[in-house]
Amino acid sequence: MRTLSLDLRERILDSYDKDEATRDQIAKRFRISLGMVKKLIQQRRHTGEIGSLHHRCGRKPIIVESHCKQMSKLLGSKPDLTLKELREALG
Repeated sequence: MRTLSLDLRERILDSYDKDEATRDQIAKRFRISLGMVKKLIQQRRHTGEIGSLHHRCGRKPIIVESHCKQMSKLLGSKPDLTLKELREALG
């Protein structure tokens, strides 16, 4: 399924705000699911934004910025560290 454009999201919510139709009618008019209309309304209510939230999806990185700095420091002082030694040094 494709992500809805910001323009389309704005038109859907504008139509909802103006009470032009019910949520079900809005879904049929814009050819999206009723659930998507509900999700847009809820997202705007909770976050105040209507953009895509795909950037929040997926697995969180295991190696964060602080780890990178520590690894650079450790490898700078002793470049021949094995992976096992590096893990132990990082904790």
